[in-house]
Amino acid sequence: MAKYVTKTFAAAAAASVMAMSAGMAQAETWRYAFEEAIDEVQGVFAQKFKEEIEANSDHTVQLFPYGTLGESADIMEQAQAGILQFVDQSPGFTGSLIPEAQVFFVPYLLPQDTEKLGEFFRTSKAINEMFPELYSEQGLELLVMFPEGEVCMTTQEPVSGPEDLNEVKFRVMTNPLLVESYKAFGATPTPLPWGEVYGALQTGIIQGQENPMFFIESTKMYEVTEVITCAGHNNFTTAVMANEEFFEGLPEEEQKMINDAIDVAFEHIIDYQKGLHEESIEKIKAAKPEMQVNVLSEEERQPFVEAADEVEATFLEMTGESGKKILDQLKADLEAVQ
Repeated sequence: MAKYVTKTFAAAAAASVMAMSAGMAQAETWRYAFEEAIDEVQGVFAQKFKEEIEANSDHTVQLFPYGTLGESADIMEQAQAGILQFVDQSPGFTGSLIPEAQVFFVPYLLPQDTEKLGEFFRTSKAINEMFPELYSEQGLELLVMFPEGEVCMTTQEPVSGPEDLNEVKFRVMTNPLLVESYKAFGATPTPLPWGEVYGALQTGIIQGQENPMFFIESTKMYEVTEVITCAGHNNFTTAVMANEEFFEGLPEEEQKMINDAIDVAFEHIIDYQKGLHEESIEKIKAAKPEMQVNVLSEEERQPFVEAADEVEATFLEMTGESGKKILDQLKADLEAVQ
């Protein structure tokens, strides 16, 4: 019943939003939904974008944080339908629409260093030239991709290798490659909507989940788990998109203004994240002193690194020649910034 009420509320909210505008390109208010709270990384990016747009035009930007208009799948549908002008969604959730976007879940592909990550996302040919074509096929204008921080695991017991994840029911996004990643890591991957994760950990339906450290802290996942393990296997990536019909209907000067605002917000969010991982650990330890936070050594990581080869092979099986071109270009882009 609770799920029904939530879905009904989200649908009603979306309908209300649609009724607010007459023509998208001429709308004075542009609507932008994202997957996190207003004070989390996606929200900080969105606020900077809003600030830039409103400072340089007569438009206003209305922000819709997580849950306002439903779950991730809901806001993506609303962006494709033109109810929303802008949406921020992880490639993890767009994997069913754009299988090649799952490349960001190949473990140990992205560097951990913030400066190198920023330069990679700024200059990557795969991200800035190849992915926009794939998003366009889904009626979306890819504006930017950016990193949100190293992904760490939270579990009930310590993890020092894949054997410690044996039979652990581990929450993953509904993403085929992420499912395969945790199978390769030895766990039992369990896809769940984000809104159900805290309760599922609390009741023992699942025993683990992964997220960037700031998100583990802000969503209080540490309250219902006992150990945080950083294996260096990934960095959470997200993508900001516009409804393509809306974007292409704008005058060139407004398209440029949007891209300029995106560039400013990108640099802002890269700078904002410096030290955020460490600050979040300190907040977690202050709130729960007994919480274990473990960083795996290179030796401990090696079995996970070896499992990554299996995941990469699965990605290529899923995506064929198109996925291979994306992966090869990403590797070349990464080598250029290493």
